Amino acid sequence: MAKLTIADLKKIKEKVQSETALREGGQRAKVTVHMGTCGIAAGARSVMDSLMSEIAEAGVSDVMVTTSGCAGMCSKEPMVTVELIGQEPIIYGTMDANKMRQVFKRHVLLGEVQTMFVKEGGIHMKVFRSHLLICGGTGCHASGSLKVKQALQEEIGKRGLSEEVRVVETGCNGFCALGPIMVVYPEGVIYVSIKPEDTPELVEEHLVKGRILERLLYKEPATQEVIPQMHEIPFFALQDLRVLRNRGRIDPESIDEAIARDGYAGMAKALTEMTPEQIIKEVLDSGLRGRGGAGFPTGLKWKFCATAHGDVKYVLCNADEGDPGAFMDRSVLEADPHAVLEGMVIAAKAIGTKQGYIYCRAEYPLAIHRLTIAINQAKEYGLLGKDILGTGLDFDLEIYQGAGAFVCGEETALMTSIEGKRGMPRPRPPFPAISGLWGKPSVLNNVETFANIGQIILNGASWYSSIGTERSKGTKVFALTGDVNNVGLVEVPMGTTLGQIVFDIGGGIPKGKKFKAAQLGGPSGGCIPAEHLNTPIDFERVAELGAIMGSGGMIVMNEDKCAVDMARFFMDFVQDESCGKCTPCREGTKRMLDILTN
Repeated sequence: MAKLTIADLKKIKEKVQSETALREGGQRAKVTVHMGTCGIAAGARSVMDSLMSEIAEAGVSDVMVTTSGCAGMCSKEPMVTVELIGQEPIIYGTMDANKMRQVFKRHVLLGEVQTMFVKEGGIHMKVFRSHLLICGGTGCHASGSLKVKQALQEEIGKRGLSEEVRVVETGCNGFCALGPIMVVYPEGVIYVSIKPEDTPELVEEHLVKGRILERLLYKEPATQEVIPQMHEIPFFALQDLRVLRNRGRIDPESIDEAIARDGYAGMAKALTEMTPEQIIKEVLDSGLRGRGGAGFPTGLKWKFCATAHGDVKYVLCNADEGDPGAFMDRSVLEADPHAVLEGMVIAAKAIGTKQGYIYCRAEYPLAIHRLTIAINQAKEYGLLGKDILGTGLDFDLEIYQGAGAFVCGEETALMTSIEGKRGMPRPRPPFPAISGLWGKPSVLNNVETFANIGQIILNGASWYSSIGTERSKGTKVFALTGDVNNVGLVEVPMGTTLGQIVFDIGGGIPKGKKFKAAQLGGPSGGCIPAEHLNTPIDFERVAELGAIMGSGGMIVMNEDKCAVDMARFFMDFVQDESCGKCTPCREGTKRMLDILTN
């Protein structure tokens, strides 16, 4: 396939947005006025003015108006696409102000396609009346989502609905405790804990008769209130999705669906409009700090590497994630791998490198599978490899599979492992930004950090830094697990209190038990007890309480759990995973474990 250009990205985005418009929700209709140079020259602005005037006069608020660049059929400009939820998008050609008024009044408001204008130059696009997005993350796979998907497809086929209903396997939806999960669009109804034997009734009720199947809906733990709409469930409604913005919304094995939701748009901007210095400044100004645990300013790390002397440099992604109870990075890779690739390409331009590695533990087979597909798709489109987007940037990526050693999550041990040696930490300084992989200047960030980069470049540093606390900007993804009703993946602004996460989003403690503590930061972290439930969670406040942010594991304990047992569990883990290089760790952890065991 020929390499893509910026114009090609825009065409893919527009096409797939039309095909997936059902999933957006909240609007009855979407009207796109194509405003490329050819469209504007042919009168697209007057068409837009006519449309906006009609919307204002009609007083409607459920019609979304968007614009796009060139649609590629210049002789048919001005062009307008009308999408009514549940119907095929219609593209009208050779439009003018009068035609636009008629299309709005008859098609947008009344649903009557104006065939005379379609014949003049428009085209029909085939879409489905319903999209069934079934969670395909590791958690839902483990609870049987693949069997549910197969049963759905078979039942839909039996009823002759295959041309009307589309089944899409997504990445992790985040609501892990209630899997298998499926969201039906355009209604946005979420069904939980589905079994294969439920599918005949589900298809009959929802897709044939148009009735919600209440017994498979979510029930709020405290009140047992039934909530059909996903966006009304507190677990989803109280989150602020940046890193996880595509979770459960796209097919992670489709690069086109990623592009339709602004995938690679930040990269395109960085490569065509910004210098390396401007990229680094934008990341610095955003306040983004490394999400792997240490919280070091990402832009500063990139700046050190960019100014380091070296004819060869590397960009590395840490996807090792060995903390017990942590599954943030795995879920991002399974649900939105292209966001990570995009961030790494932007970093490559910022520091001046042609090669990158993603270090992912082999125990993450689904993440590796989808990463491999994403890399191959990006190479096919020319978004990785030689002369990316015709900008002269060469950058390639490889996946290095780790053997599961916890110590290889440490940056220098990770690099030593990629070099083919036993993964052992080495003294610092020199830091990796000066002397890293094979002694060359290297930037290492984790999955969540890279997944932020594209959106920061696309939307600007101020967009990112507008939420969070003074020194901890943006959002943080937590793997909420343990004694909590809504086990799953949570993304909240920095500064959200522990109580809000556990009780408002997490739904509180099962069986009416009391909250005892939350363990944060993995084996190197600590416990935050009940008296600090109102503490805002950010890098500084968590450290003040004797824990660390870590990569984002948050294990909730109820009143019956023993803190000594928890400490012993983590000390057993640390003692087993110690690399043994230094005496205090090799011998000290064993003695500490003996004390706790006794």
